[in-house]
Parts: sequence; structure tokens; C-alpha cells
Amino acid sequence: MEQRGFGRLRLPGLLALLAALGVLVVQAALERRKAQTPRISASRNQNLWPLPVSAMTTPRLLYLSPGNFFFGHSPSSKAGPSCAILQEAFRRYYAYIFGFDKWPLDSDNVARKMKLQKLEVSVIMDPECDSFPSITSDESYNLLVQGPVATLTANRVWGVLRGLETFSQLIYQHSSGTFTANESNIVDSPRFPHRGILIDTSRHFLPVKTILKTLDAMAFNKFNVLHWHIVDDQSFPYQSITFPELSNKGSYSLSHVYTPNDVHTVVEYARFRGIRVLPEFDSPGHTASWGKGQKDVLTPCYHSREPSGTFGPINPILNSTYSFLSKLFKEIGTVFPDEFIHLGGDEVDFNCWKSNPAVLHFMRNKGFGKKFEKLQSFYMQKVLDMISAMKKRSIVWQEVYDDEGKLTPGTVVQVWKKDKFHMKLRKITAAGFPVIISAPWYLDLISYGEDWTGYYSVEPLNFAGTPKQKQLVIGGEACIWGEYVDATNLTPRLWLEKNMISKLPDFRLWSESSVCSQYAIKCYPLNIHSFKDEETGFERLTCQGSDEASISRKSMMTKHTCKDLNSFGSSRKPTLVTFSLLNILTPYLSSRCRRGHKLVFTSSDESSDYERSSKQLLMRSHSHKELD
Repeated sequence: MEQRGFGRLRLPGLLALLAALGVLVVQAALERRKAQTPRISASRNQNLWPLPVSAMTTPRLLYLSPGNFFFGHSPSSKAGPSCAILQEAFRRYYAYIFGFDKWPLDSDNVARKMKLQKLEVSVIMDPECDSFPSITSDESYNLLVQGPVATLTANRVWGVLRGLETFSQLIYQHSSGTFTANESNIVDSPRFPHRGILIDTSRHFLPVKTILKTLDAMAFNKFNVLHWHIVDDQSFPYQSITFPELSNKGSYSLSHVYTPNDVHTVVEYARFRGIRVLPEFDSPGHTASWGKGQKDVLTPCYHSREPSGTFGPINPILNSTYSFLSKLFKEIGTVFPDEFIHLGGDEVDFNCWKSNPAVLHFMRNKGFGKKFEKLQSFYMQKVLDMISAMKKRSIVWQEVYDDEGKLTPGTVVQVWKKDKFHMKLRKITAAGFPVIISAPWYLDLISYGEDWTGYYSVEPLNFAGTPKQKQLVIGGEACIWGEYVDATNLTPRLWLEKNMISKLPDFRLWSESSVCSQYAIKCYPLNIHSFKDEETGFERLTCQGSDEASISRKSMMTKHTCKDLNSFGSSRKPTLVTFSLLNILTPYLSSRCRRGHKLVFTSSDESSDYERSSKQLLMRSHSHKELD
């Protein structure tokens, strides 16, 4: 009994001792903070998005003064001030990093510190300043950040563009306004050459302004292909020079069209960001709008052996059809400089062909019997040959392959059906055809909860195949079809909130599979883009699928949580503990985490000020004043 009573007497004393230790720890921390320059942890290199091949960062800080920092060309660089792509990129990234305000020269505070005054760019090979990006473009780069001059080296301008984006992500702004970067050494290149986003401008017309903002966000996340599904059943907004009636009668209105100047604007804007523009003119299905402006291009449907007054897919039995298509695609090949044209070929409804006596007669003469897949294959082969004659390459949806079409060698097959898509990848690559994956990345589909975790968890090469087969997977695309998407909701459907943070497969398409761990998938994409809630004063880390961490500098409190490394759940609720007792309590708290979990603290010290402010991120999303 006396021992239990003595134990009760010891507890207040123990608490008092802990409190005293806490005061001492806080005082010591404050003294160290006064004496030391704030430093950023070496782990900050994980803030890069998408993750590079190799990134080494030291705790040593370099200070940037906006009034005394500039981008320049190395004397040995093959590109110089005459390279418009780089000059425009320098202007653009200076604004992304420092804002649009004019800055004075160094303050006395910055002048006394280790400064970073210049990023010197060197292009080793033919820079391709006047070229368009292609499937073979070299996007590799090396970035060495040290004072007073950082160096960015790349074989081509396309690698410089990716390196500038990475450099911008290394720079943080302190709450006092000071800009800093850690000394870093980064070596990087993409895993796949085709990293795309599909937009649909037929179901809902997207203003050019919206498309350009999408291109900006794509560049932030190192996407390099805008797949422009420009026309479909609902409307034909592409204004053809050769066949102007297609848009005059097939668009929603004469103000809902893309003029040749509009297309040129999009293509050039994309080029300056290292992004290809891939046009898609889907046929023989999805072509109802074509028939409004082009007579006899669609198949007349019949009912009880009489014309019903309705029309189906493109009419594949008339010579006039192929004469029209040849002229149209020659124009498209000139307006869009990319080496690829997407020909569609998906979801063809055969019912109209089945009802048409002339079509049935044609099929009997060709020996097709009643296999309408052979008629579609006949049509697609004609169009594929047209594209080959233009010295271009074709991309088709997977039905063209599924229906035993005779594909031109080198034709790329885009896999979009989610059911057993890994088996489809194995089959198509075994036949020797390149593949683009879209099946797991349909962003227009309604989903609930943490949908982005599913997008990130897909491994593109997770199918049974030889190394040679897997080399035929050239990349992937996220598709956002336009039935329920327009200019008002395109951005939030494509990107997480206002900060242009990608919830798309760039993480899988750029970064090596070895860095795509479950832990990174779980918390990485949102933690690195943390922002300050101006109303509450809290630093908010909106890591979906696990416990949120909130920081209050005023109370000097922090949350800890046991984060599961193997699943998207957390076994324990956050526990609020005083910052001053963390060193004492860490061993105890760690012991309370289950196996497979780790203890993660989000501290409230000044280093968290180096996270980009919400104002910077919002500016970054709307950086081009001419678009507002």
C-alpha cells in the first residue's frame, strides 16, 4: 500500500520534471535558432514532381535576390540568345519563381549570404530551337545548383525546358520574402517518351484560352503530348480550309470553331513548352457532324428496305469517300506538324451498314460475307495507307487491332478498355505494335474518395511479356472526355484543386518504377504542394487517405501519426504533443506504431516557411496575364 501511495506521489514530480525539461529544450532551441541560419532538410529533394532519376541535395542554403539573378547561356552552348524557345522560357520561369513585380537589387541581408546569382544553360548538341518536339525528342538534363552559378546541361532545348521546371521547384520563399535553394545535383530523364492528356472539344467546346492554360499545367508536370480529340458526333469545330462547310454546318455555331490561326496558336504555344499536339479525327464512327457539311460522306440507313432518313458511319463503299478523306487528311497533315495523326476507329455501330442494300452487295462482292469487322478493316486500311503516303504515322484505338485489321507496320495502338487491359498489352506487343496505355486513366468517369491513389498505383509494364515487348509500350495518356466537362470544370477534373498539382499518371510515366513506392503514392503528391490557409494561419498538408497534419506556429504544437507503408489507411488517430517534448516522447510514440508503420512528424519551425505560399501557387496557375 505504501508503495502504491508513494507511486501516486511520484507522478506529479515526474510531470514537473518533464515540464522543466521541456522548458529547457525550448530555450535551447530558441537560442540555436537565433544563432543559426534556417536550413532546409536534405530530404527536400523529394519535393520535386515528378521524381527525377537521381537527386542529391545538401542542407547548405543559397540565397537568391530577384533583382540580381538571371538566366544565361554558357559560352560553349550550341544555343544562344537567338533561340526563341529558351529566351521565352527564361522570361516565363523568372516570373514563376519571383512573380511579376519589379525587384530592387540585393538587400544588405541577402548580400552578406552565399548567393546564387545565375543559372547558366548549356545545350550540347543541335538545339532544335526551330523544330517541333517529336516522339524521339531528348528530354534528359543535368542540373547542378551551387553558388554563385548553377548549371543546367542538356542535349537539346527540350531537356532544358524540363530542367527549368525542376529548378523552379527547388526554390522556396521565406515568410520574410527571402528566396533560397539548397545545393543540389540532379540527373534526370523520362521513363516513357509519350506522356499525354486527351481533351475533347466536340462534346463541349473549349475556348483557346482554356487549352493554353491546360498546356501550362502540363508543362508544370512534364507531360509532353496534348491529344486533341477535336471533332466527334456532336460537333465539327475544326475550320477546314479545303472543306469550310464542315464547320459552317457541323459546329455548334460559327463562334464555336477553331480557325487556322487558333490551331497555329495552340501548336506554337505547345512547342514553346516542349509539348506535341496530336490531332484526332475519329472515323468511320463518331462522324455524325461530318455529314452536315459534306454530302454523301455518311452511310444512308434503311428500314424495311426503304431509306429511313437517318445516317450511320462513314460510307466505306464509295470512291468519293476516299477522295474527300485524302484531301482532308493532307490538309490536317500540313496544319498539324506532328508526325502522328490519330485515326480513331473505335465504337463503330454496324446496324446502319447491315440495313443498307448497297453495302451488303459490296460485301458479297468482296467476299466479306456478313463479317462487318472486315468492312471496317477494309476502310481503315485505306485510311492508313493515305497517312503512310503522306510520310506520317498513325495511331488507332484498340478496336482496329481487335477486329483483325491489317495495320501498317509501326501503327500505334491505344488501349482504352479497362477489362483485362494487361492481357491486351501482352497480345498487341507480341504482334510487334507499339502501344499507348489509357485504360486505367479515364478521368471523366465518376469516382469517389481518393481516386488519385488508383491512378498512381498503376504500373504500365505489369504484364507478362519479354523485354522487347515492354519496350513497345511508348507511354500513356489520361483521357478526359467532354460529355460532362467544359471550360468551367476541366481544370479541377484534371488537376488537384487550384495549384495545378497533377493527379495524373505523370508520376508513373516520367519517374522510374523503383521510385514509385506505396509511401510516395500515398502522401507525396500533396505533401510537397502544401499551402498556407490564410484564414486559419495553419500550414495544411492535405494528404488524402491518411491522417492530415496541421501546424500552428503560434502554439508551437505538432501532430504525429503512424503512417502505414503498405496500405492507404492509418491505424491510429493523430496525437497532439508539445514540440518541446518530441525528443523525449519519440521513442515511446514510435513503439506504439504497428509493424509496417513509421512515425512521421510535421514540425512548425521556420523551415516550413520555405514551402511555396498559396499566393505563389495561384500565380503559377494563372501566370500568363494575357490569358486572364
